[in-house]
Amino acid sequence: MKLVVQRVKNAKVEVEGKITGKIEQGFLVLLGITHSDTKEEADYLVKKLCNLRVFTDEKGKMNLSLKQIEGKLLIVSQFTLYADCTNGNRPSFTEAAKPEQANELYEYFCQSCQEKGIQVEKGIFGADMKVSLLNDGPVTIIMEK
Repeated sequence: MKLVVQRVKNAKVEVEGKITGKIEQGFLVLLGITHSDTKEEADYLVKKLCNLRVFTDEKGKMNLSLKQIEGKLLIVSQFTLYADCTNGNRPSFTEAAKPEQANELYEYFCQSCQEKGIQVEKGIFGADMKVSLLNDGPVTIIMEK
């Protein structure tokens, strides 16, 4: 499981011209799932994500977590995080989980974040999404398990 976590001032995702998820301060999370991923990997990354201390405290240090600032999550499925570009110029996506498995873990991941007390907005799994954001920092962190 791979996460690209971007600290944002705001972010939104649109499908067919309609906003499906929108947040103010928080994280835009691009979530990639591979064949061997399980709920255990998801649980580990949910805990890390919800407690990741990269928001600025009163001294200007990156020391506060999403929970502490009452930030929100916009979580977008992104199978292309498992692209393999080693051969040729057209990426292979054979390392990405099949849609049924990936969607189940995507929904589990989102629900687990909500259970940690974080407001979660989402894209639509498998849809052609338009994602926009105002990066804060920028701060971009890649997490993997």
